[in-house]
Amino acid sequence: MASSGIGRHTAKSVSNLMRMVGSSCTCPAHSGRLGAVHQHVHKPSCASRRHASVETPRPEYAFEMATSTVRVGTGVTREIGMDLANLKAKRVMVFTDPNIAKLSPLKTVVESLERSGVPHNVFKDVRVEPSDASFQMAIDAARKYNPDAIVAVGGGSTIDTAKAANLYSVYKDADLLDFVNAPLGRGRAVDRPLLPLIAVPTTAGTGSECTGSAIFDLKSKGAKTGIADRALKPLLGIIDPLNTRTMPKQVRLASGLDVLCHAIESYTAIPYYQRGPAPSNPLLRPAYQGSNPISDIWSAKALRMVAKALPESVTNSDNLKAHEDMTLAAAYAGIGFGNGGVHLMHGCSYGISGLNKKYFHPEYPQDHPLCPHGISVAVTSPAVAEFTGSLFPERHLEIAEVLGADITNAKREDAGAVLADALRRFLEKLGVPDGISAFGYSSSDIDALVESILPQHRVLKLSPRQVGAEQIASILERSLKNY
Repeated sequence: MASSGIGRHTAKSVSNLMRMVGSSCTCPAHSGRLGAVHQHVHKPSCASRRHASVETPRPEYAFEMATSTVRVGTGVTREIGMDLANLKAKRVMVFTDPNIAKLSPLKTVVESLERSGVPHNVFKDVRVEPSDASFQMAIDAARKYNPDAIVAVGGGSTIDTAKAANLYSVYKDADLLDFVNAPLGRGRAVDRPLLPLIAVPTTAGTGSECTGSAIFDLKSKGAKTGIADRALKPLLGIIDPLNTRTMPKQVRLASGLDVLCHAIESYTAIPYYQRGPAPSNPLLRPAYQGSNPISDIWSAKALRMVAKALPESVTNSDNLKAHEDMTLAAAYAGIGFGNGGVHLMHGCSYGISGLNKKYFHPEYPQDHPLCPHGISVAVTSPAVAEFTGSLFPERHLEIAEVLGADITNAKREDAGAVLADALRRFLEKLGVPDGISAFGYSSSDIDALVESILPQHRVLKLSPRQVGAEQIASILERSLKNY
């Protein structure tokens, strides 16, 4: 391949892509009927037509693009008080974690609220890598305070916690599991307006300021899960490079790896029209729809940015340009995966972090075992690439080239291995722990990990290759050591 298609999208290419929506693709990556709905068409002469009383579900034919409004600029956090005043807010609840509570991002937000005369209350007990218990504590506090607007100041953990508090302060009688993704929860759809939520990210990774997802550890099941509904997305995301300058090196690394995997997984997810039948009601169309022409553009751009900026951001804390590029890349990838979805890297990570009992990552809170989300996602990326490469060879080769691989003579059948090698080199140079064995896992833990990962239907079903227990076990075995 002489040059990569990633990042070369223009207005004309977008137009061309949009004209292709709904058409049948015959390339190997999209054929093979993967995820297609079986439609048995009876001829007029067929006597069995009289038995076909149930209409065959229509395959998915549409995709949606939902994202928050974002405001980008150095120092733009100072405007938040005016935003809340413009909303006529009288009881604002601000969520943050104990560390950010001591730092300038929260101070800037509070000072802005005070200047605008906006009454507020600060909740400082958000848990990094939240659990069902920490979600419930935030929900209880929100229900007691009864806010009319919510602000989140922090990383993805804080923004996700604020989303949950927002949801359940509106649905005051709902149980936590009511809206949690099936099969671990009941998967109830959000059918009423939520409170305005303004997200002020202090990390460059989750993209949570642009998505309708809220992720947490469900301790009773030993697994990570979440709530996913477009209604959860913030009204406004304030992307201010000043707020990410307090990130320690390991936080920059972990959050940046999350951006990388968001982009890769969204770009290689099953196409939206192969996901399955169209919903009976647009309200039921999932937030994670599969790859689509618009998500592809955002994910591709994010991938190019993170491949260049992340190494600089991790190794040089004074490289402000790299930090600023990572904040934008996080938002771009958030728009991409927030509509296209993620698949096996994230699916496996929920088990890896959810069952962690003894690993403590440097420069993160040391009061409980913690494998940062971005780290747990990245460690299986080489093995996942090897597994998925056969169905999306061109895209896998494009990604490998962006990460520095020479694909001049690469064969399509080797695409997964080429990308896997590129990922291993990229991760090793960044100092990422060497596979899941670095967290204390061994082959004897694979069965428990698989059991924890299998319920992640929302993301596993977006894999370009169908997966079951055997395939997940193989990915984990190959991820015990990466280098």
